[in-house]
Amino acid sequence: MKTSMKVLAVACAMACALPALADKGEFGVRVRALYMSVDSDTSPNLNVDVEDRWIPEVDFSYWMTDNLALELVLTYPQKHDVDQNGRKIGSVKHLPPTLMLQYHFMPKQTFQPYVGIGVNYTKFSDVKLAGGAVDMDNDSTGLALQVGFDYRLSKTMYLNVDAKKIDIDSDLYVGGAKVSNLKIDPWLVGVGLGWRF
Repeated sequence: MKTSMKVLAVACAMACALPALADKGEFGVRVRALYMSVDSDTSPNLNVDVEDRWIPEVDFSYWMTDNLALELVLTYPQKHDVDQNGRKIGSVKHLPPTLMLQYHFMPKQTFQPYVGIGVNYTKFSDVKLAGGAVDMDNDSTGLALQVGFDYRLSKTMYLNVDAKKIDIDSDLYVGGAKVSNLKIDPWLVGVGLGWRF
């Protein structure tokens, strides 16, 4: 399925959930430390690799019902080194806010697993590749998938463990002509604390 169709399907699912907004009305915030493991690939293959790294994350949640929640995933622009054939050729910054629709399986229990599906929008900036010879698209929109759990530590505080797979890609250009498509497609694995109000 093309990315645009996947994003449309997710947006429709989220829209269907909106009528339940008045049913619950519980807010939450999480802070996580995430390891971003980049599953980079280019087509045609240019042997380009994007750096893995730790990043901070802040998430805001809204529980529409006991089981359904919306989560907005945020961080600040992250800088990644880019290598080709094992040699650094530059760097790029990206800002990747993500909106997730989550289903929580056991909302009243101490252990509360959940799954999520959503939309990622990534904005690229400060592209410095091959001394300015290589450019890339300004942004990317793609599907996001999520699995995780909250573990209740007190009435309002939770331990959170979370993993997300994000669809991020950008075309690469030399002299205005497309030379390759770079797929970043990271795994984001994090641990942190959450509070509900």
